[in-house]
Amino acid sequence: MDIDIDLPKDFNPTTIFKDRIVLASLVENDELQQHGPGVYFQKIPVDKFTGLAAIPYKNTEELGYIKIDFLRISKINLNIFNNKKELKQLLNIPPDWTMLENENFVNKLWHLEGNFNIVSKIKPKSIDDLADILALIRPRKLKLLDKYLLNKESVRVELYTKREKSDLRKSHAIPYAMLIVIHMHLLTMEIDK
Repeated sequence: MDIDIDLPKDFNPTTIFKDRIVLASLVENDELQQHGPGVYFQKIPVDKFTGLAAIPYKNTEELGYIKIDFLRISKINLNIFNNKKELKQLLNIPPDWTMLENENFVNKLWHLEGNFNIVSKIKPKSIDDLADILALIRPRKLKLLDKYLLNKESVRVELYTKREKSDLRKSHAIPYAMLIVIHMHLLTMEIDK
């Protein structure tokens, strides 16, 4: 089982829960690495070298472990809007897509932070393109990047085919991409002040 909880950006589960959690892991380039926001509150074997869960998160559910992802989405303050209509109006304004050519700007964006290398290759010009990036940055989908760059339409079916729990369906990727567009607008408003 995988549970997602949205929390403020500065929330750090290791500070609050100290010795009561084990950080989730994944295998990348034959090395055990931390799986971003994932933690376990259960007793799970711990790798003595990294201090991470010795069992990669993709294999823990079948063994009865429950991973909790503490997602930090507070980079976007939606409280400035009085109603949904204002939010929808902002979404209808195309963002300045050239801002995504700036690594510092991209690193401020929710979900795109740390993925400038992919954003700069794809050069998104639409919400669909942003959704594709969100799907591509999933662990098993990144291998599709070169094919995507040659012909994105032919790759989209495979891109949104859910084979792993970490794979993103288009029905989830589009709303996340819309949030990124709103975040782009808000950041641009800050810059213009």
